[in-house]
This record gives sequence, structure tokens and C-alpha cells, in this order.
Amino acid sequence: MRISEILRRKGTDVVTIAPDASVRELLRILAAHNVGAVIVSPDGTTMAGIVSERDVVRRLHTTGADLLDSPVSSIMTATVHTCSPEDRVETLNATMTEHRIRHIPVLSDGRMIGIISIGDVVKSQISELQTEREALVRYLHS
Repeated sequence: MRISEILRRKGTDVVTIAPDASVRELLRILAAHNVGAVIVSPDGTTMAGIVSERDVVRRLHTTGADLLDSPVSSIMTATVHTCSPEDRVETLNATMTEHRIRHIPVLSDGRMIGIISIGDVVKSQISELQTEREALVRYLHS
């Protein structure tokens, strides 16, 4: 299965936040959109980084409540792994596992067209296994 198939099912919305927005605002956005990570973007189209719930929790532990008024740029990951719509889900799964990351932006011609989570990858793999199982059961019963 290709990444484009996952995007076709889940949609291509990409939630972004400005680098100078506060971590408090980040938490509001994460909750409002029910997502675990957002793209940090100065203009809504270019990518400066990515920030997730994990980034907040890990910094909150060391910084304390003052973190909530800090800019998102202070906790974001600036080096972001990306994929393309043509990439295979198996390749993305290996990248996520190897680098211990849970969200990967999808780029096409240098433009963000979606974001894939580890949950999306697992869901697609389960769907593929169910399809294969159904085909095998039909074969055995024919």
C-alpha cells in the first residue's frame, strides 16, 4: 500500500502553528483538532519543524509550568523526517520504528499535503491483513 492511499482515506488536512506561538496555544490546538502533533510553520505552507505532545511532556518534566509561556520553537524538532505519496507504507513503518517517531509529514513537490501517524500506518496494515485473510478464506471455500 502507498501513502497516497492512506491520505485518500484520512484526508490531507495539516494542522500548523507559528514558531512564536506559546506552548499553551499548542496544547489548545492539539486538543481542538484531536491530534498528537502539528507542523511548526511561519506561514502555513513552509515547514520549520514539528512539535508533539511528547515534546511538551518531556520538557515540562525538566522546565516546569513556565514552559507553557515559552515559544513552540523552543521545544520543536527542527530536523523532520518526511515521506512522499508514492512511498510504501512498509518503508514508512521502518523509518518510524528506526527513528522512534510517530508523525511524518507527506510532501509532494516540496509542498505539505498531509501528515501520517503511526496509528494510520497500523490501521492500514490491519486493513491489508484483513483483505488478505478474506481472499484466502474465499480461495479455501471455492
